[in-house]
Amino acid sequence: MTAVLLAIDTATEQCSVALKVGDKLYQRAAITPREHSQRVLGFVDEVLAEAGVTLGDVEGIVCGYGPGSFTGVRIGVAICQGLAFSHTLPVYPVSTLAALAQQAVRLHGAQSVLSAIDARMNEVYLAAYTMQGEKLLETVAPQMAPLAAVSEQPWWQTLTAGDNDPELSQQQAIQVTGAGTGWQAYGEALNPNQQVHVFDDVTLPLALDMLTLAQDLQPVAAEQLEPLYVRNEVTWQKLPGRS
Repeated sequence: MTAVLLAIDTATEQCSVALKVGDKLYQRAAITPREHSQRVLGFVDEVLAEAGVTLGDVEGIVCGYGPGSFTGVRIGVAICQGLAFSHTLPVYPVSTLAALAQQAVRLHGAQSVLSAIDARMNEVYLAAYTMQGEKLLETVAPQMAPLAAVSEQPWWQTLTAGDNDPELSQQQAIQVTGAGTGWQAYGEALNPNQQVHVFDDVTLPLALDMLTLAQDLQPVAAEQLEPLYVRNEVTWQKLPGRS
């Protein structure tokens, strides 16, 4: 893995930048809705200055590529592409949902995390992750989910397999945890039976955690970077004579 990585995420209300130089980490983050385009490059300059390096020293860009706000995702992807193109750098795309799960692992030692970001319109962006050794593995792919109890979803058993294993002690049983704004916004609908332990201090993704996840990713060229949109496709009624 490269020694100097710059991570940028503007997909949610939080504008976040982090820099890894060897074993040292530098970060800036602020909740600045509708101001990301004005703030993010300033954050980049600040972390570079604090670390005593320049963009010419950066060896890779880590990009929070969604899901999230359409405008926020596009801003982040465009800035990451611009920096990567201008300095011929590889890009490591990281999901905001995975970053939330990694934050829960970092702060709470979580083993099974259900990430949910408020997608408005009574829906959430949702994905599930499980720690295997020191790696975070995706167990439920990012998707748009309705406001229904997660324990009724067909994939729920894959998250709680340990709970019903008689060979596991109570201490070893898997506790499904929740991270992200989706739980604060729609917790009663998603978690009516309180089967998910929600972390109230893990609500928005951070570029810092994207640096950790990038360690296990293969980079892509700047021109291959695309936003991660997971909204359900709308079925349009075709007008007569239209194809």
